Amino acid sequence: MSITASSTPFRTTLDTLLRKEAKPADKYGHQPRLYALTRLVGKGTEYDDDVVFAAAYLHDIGVFIGHRPEAPDQLRQWNHVQYALETVPDMLMGANFPEDKIPAVLAAIATHQPHDKPESIEAIVLRDADILEQLGAIGILRAVAKTGRDTRYETFTPIIAFLSRSLEELPAHIRLDTTRALAAPRLALLRAFLAGVEAEAQGCLF
Repeated sequence: MSITASSTPFRTTLDTLLRKEAKPADKYGHQPRLYALTRLVGKGTEYDDDVVFAAAYLHDIGVFIGHRPEAPDQLRQWNHVQYALETVPDMLMGANFPEDKIPAVLAAIATHQPHDKPESIEAIVLRDADILEQLGAIGILRAVAKTGRDTRYETFTPIIAFLSRSLEELPAHIRLDTTRALAAPRLALLRAFLAGVEAEAQGCLF
């Protein structure tokens, strides 16, 4: 089972911080959903829940408007993970997060993307849960929401290409059996969605 701290003030502080910093506002939902998924992914596994909570809430701070660059050429080269690694320690200290756990939070953030190779159990739980957030109905919503407001996705066509890659590539990166079980219905839904788009677009998807 997870090692969960009792009621800890830093959790409320981090949640309040993320509600303020998440721009566009819909990006806030990823953090509490991700943390909820870590509880499912990590069920039956011993890990430090404080570390996972902090990493789940702060790993994407660098993708928010106001933290990332806006110029398209700069945005293409932007490393939101490196930004988080440089920014998160001060945020955690300001929230009275246990200082001795900060390195573990940073290690989880550093390897939260699908192509990374997390080593600690906290990092594995976080990365597996983050993969689930890119699949199923939520994965579709998050992807389609980028259309027209992310310079990489001006039309639906690159969004469908992105979702197709997710379907093909992400399952191989899952590490835990619990995650594989949770991923199965999400993969089926995503597969059905992509098939539906192909059938309904009639070759005219813009």
